[in-house]
Amino acid sequence: MFYATLIICFLCSILITPSIIKLAYKLGAVDKPNKRKVHTKLMPRLGGLGIFISFVIGILILQPYSPYHLAIVLGSIIIIITGILDDIYELSAKKKFLAQLAAALVVVLYGGIEVNFINLPFGGKLDFGVMSVPITILWIVGVTNSINLLDGLDGLAAGVSSIALISISAMAIVKGDAYVMSLGFIVLVSTIGFLFYNFHPAKIFLGDTGALFLGYMIAVLSLLGFKNVTFISFIIPVIILGVPLSDTIFAIVRRIVKKAPLSAPDKSHLHHCLLNLGFSHKKTVLLIYGISALFGLAGFIFSMATMWGSLLILTLTLLAVELIVESVGLVDKNYRPLLNMMRNIRYARNR
Repeated sequence: MFYATLIICFLCSILITPSIIKLAYKLGAVDKPNKRKVHTKLMPRLGGLGIFISFVIGILILQPYSPYHLAIVLGSIIIIITGILDDIYELSAKKKFLAQLAAALVVVLYGGIEVNFINLPFGGKLDFGVMSVPITILWIVGVTNSINLLDGLDGLAAGVSSIALISISAMAIVKGDAYVMSLGFIVLVSTIGFLFYNFHPAKIFLGDTGALFLGYMIAVLSLLGFKNVTFISFIIPVIILGVPLSDTIFAIVRRIVKKAPLSAPDKSHLHHCLLNLGFSHKKTVLLIYGISALFGLAGFIFSMATMWGSLLILTLTLLAVELIVESVGLVDKNYRPLLNMMRNIRYARNR
């Protein structure tokens, strides 16, 4: 029944999306080209609606059980409605944030999903206490927005989300968590079906409907898979989501450095930087897929390693992120502390 459900969701996504394309044009849910965007013609968005419909069909057939299930579904409905309204009417950043906050509150306050504590590496426990609710909400809203910010090239956000979902679902299989595995794979196959129309050259965009939904589901599923565990395990979803989270964090740093509003759009995200370096649209997307896959693999190995091995992997991962950031100019072209240090060391050795 499980495999049959996945096949049905995959086929539904493929079959539904052409109708969503027509619907998007009728509703005016289209993305107009401008100087900040890569595409040059009018494009339908609302693509996430097809993913969501396939997801709903999947959970109705499979009926996975969890005490958190109703809260997760209610939160996803809030997110989808928000995305649809934004794709049609272009909501303000404040309204979208409030809607994301509402979805997160449903999951945390009604569903009871929250990170209460983590066990520290060398003994002891860090209890979040009254901060457990704000920290959990921050994670859900943060991850949701990180996927949304990544949605700048054909197939990019959907592909990176698929890789993250593979990693989370694989971890759930290892842990024996049937619920997270089931939801993870249902969203995954629904997204892959949509990618047939979204990969370059795209026929439809995810829109906020899709980007917000995928971000929300990844945030919640990663919480379910790794909450209330050791410090090392708590880091796993952060590593798996290394690409969207680092892109978001450095976007915030970039705006602070340039003294720009945090909500101000720019054309300096990871995919923009790679395009500026001369990579084609398709090569840029595939390169980021590769980086995401490496992060997912690092997260999986991280979970199997010893304490010291995990700390070594974490250190190497952070160094890799910093090198990528400096190499592509993600913060600023002049921001190169690590590369400059390496250059100075080489210069000193050659003297």
